[in-house]
Amino acid sequence: RRIARFNPDGSLDASFNPSSGADGDVLALALQPDGKVLVGGWFNYVNDVARSRIARLNADGSLDASFNPGSGANSGIDAIGIQSDGKVVIGGFFGTVNGVSRNRVARLNSDGGLDTSFNPGSGPDHDVISIAVEATGKVLIGGRFTRVNGVARNRIARLNADGTLD
Repeated sequence: RRIARFNPDGSLDASFNPSSGADGDVLALALQPDGKVLVGGWFNYVNDVARSRIARLNADGSLDASFNPGSGANSGIDAIGIQSDGKVVIGGFFGTVNGVSRNRVARLNSDGGLDTSFNPGSGPDHDVISIAVEATGKVLIGGRFTRVNGVARNRIARLNADGTLD
């Protein structure tokens, strides 16, 4: 359901088994260097385990229980970026992550917990649908927003490594 992997020739990779998969739409994917896959979207469960809008799968498709986002995002995740230190930047239409105000952009630690050292303030005024992480740790975001943290930024902005507007 909603998650599959294909071989280079386009055939289904039967070695990747996400079991029951996601119970809602998957809108974002990111492949980690170790072969694990981050999935984000509009789901509440992955492989019958509560995972609000973000989860990590092992290379074989099984749920990675060591990545626990807690209560997760309160609305959809549309974009995922992975930093070189293993931290995960997420973007979407959410207003909170793990009950903490994080308007439309947040960063998770490698274990799935909210990284409170990344604080975008009031954040973008509309959803984030694209993320690119620079080698410097800065984060490019794109989406339907026209302001970021109260400053005019028409659909594209760059955030510093701490989440503040660059």
